[in-house]
Amino acid sequence: MRLTLAFTSLLLSANNYASYGFAPPATSVGMTSPRTLPITPTSSLLSATTENEEIALNPMLASIKPSKTVEIFSLVKQMQAEGNEVTSLCVGEPDFLPPQAVLDAAVEAVRAGDTGYTAVTGTAALRQAIVDDLKRRKGIEYAPTDVVVGNGAKQCVYQGVLAVCGPGDAVIVPAPYWPSYPEMVALAGADPVILETKADDGFLITPEALRDTLESNSNAKLLILCNPSNPTGGVHDQERLEQLAKVLEDYPQVAILADEIYERLVYTNNGVCPAFAAMPNMFHRTMTVNGFSKAYAMTGMRLGYVAAPTKLAKAIATIQSQLTSCAGSISQAAGVAALTKVEDEELDANVKIMEEKRNYVLDRLASMNDVNVAVPPNGAFYVLPDVSTYFNGDDAELCLQLLKSKQLALVPGSSFGAPGTIRISYATSLDELKVACDKLEQFLQENE
Repeated sequence: MRLTLAFTSLLLSANNYASYGFAPPATSVGMTSPRTLPITPTSSLLSATTENEEIALNPMLASIKPSKTVEIFSLVKQMQAEGNEVTSLCVGEPDFLPPQAVLDAAVEAVRAGDTGYTAVTGTAALRQAIVDDLKRRKGIEYAPTDVVVGNGAKQCVYQGVLAVCGPGDAVIVPAPYWPSYPEMVALAGADPVILETKADDGFLITPEALRDTLESNSNAKLLILCNPSNPTGGVHDQERLEQLAKVLEDYPQVAILADEIYERLVYTNNGVCPAFAAMPNMFHRTMTVNGFSKAYAMTGMRLGYVAAPTKLAKAIATIQSQLTSCAGSISQAAGVAALTKVEDEELDANVKIMEEKRNYVLDRLASMNDVNVAVPPNGAFYVLPDVSTYFNGDDAELCLQLLKSKQLALVPGSSFGAPGTIRISYATSLDELKVACDKLEQFLQENE
């Protein structure tokens, strides 16, 4: 199901830089002139490339694959630094700044010297703001002590997995999936079990498929539910979530990790995405993960949280206390402002702009031969079109040739458990989207 490292190797090797007409990355950056160094016998010189056969890596790494999105993004930045104009739709990062209130709060925190450690689980002000926001918008009530603030939602997801799962356990991961989910499960020593969904269903989980998967995996301990979905943009509505909850009532040993980082980017149902913890009988077994990167464009501030029943929240806090301790104090001050000083209308305006971008991309894709989006995405800022008629369904080769010939960077769907597709992030300007769609259309026409 997972894309092999071949795509990454092809992209990152020095030979392929040369084949694109780009200079390979420098192997020695910022080195002091040799004249300023004492002469040292060659035999005594050490370098980072010196092999040490005696040091063995953790065998677990053999089953862990690096993030394709991050690696492609890194390659794009390298190519751009070398003077090449690359159009990139590979990273899910809003193209607008955080709200002014957020920026002002960060500046004020710096000026006030608010730069010390906070409690491991976050400042009291931020945890209270999170509790109030979840109660107001989602109808779920937590105590501040049941909230753990982390360095981004990604850390919170991983710690949630670690808190529940270990060797011998199975974790249900619906596909298409965010590539980090299966790898986090593997890092915890557990086994990811892929629950396939269908494009014709909007890549949503059906209650029948969930029950079948649970019946076939009696060792299942956790279901990861990303709603809205990265990479599909699919949104499970209230009715579907209630259907899934009804199935899960028959499997009380299964916890749910609800990754709701995109929940404020929804284009239907008046922009409302229900919390899974609010479903009947699900609160006591659900870990709700959210953060500030997507709706508030605070990606670089690395701020997320998990809200969970007391037992699970304490376990997650214990793990975090031994990994990173607290999130950054400046980011936390900005997070308080995001939840208490930014009006809903300001965020709603950004959602409308994002919806316009989605509609533009869908219209352009509809005009391209043999490119299919069975069900339009209703949330997040991704489209996952089927392009399986090109390159014999080899989406990695398609993306490689697209980058080579048109300098357009997209992520192959295979890395999301969706072979034959490509993920397009429309979280950029309309001008950039036009350039990208023009490049993609020209490329596909040339390869029909």
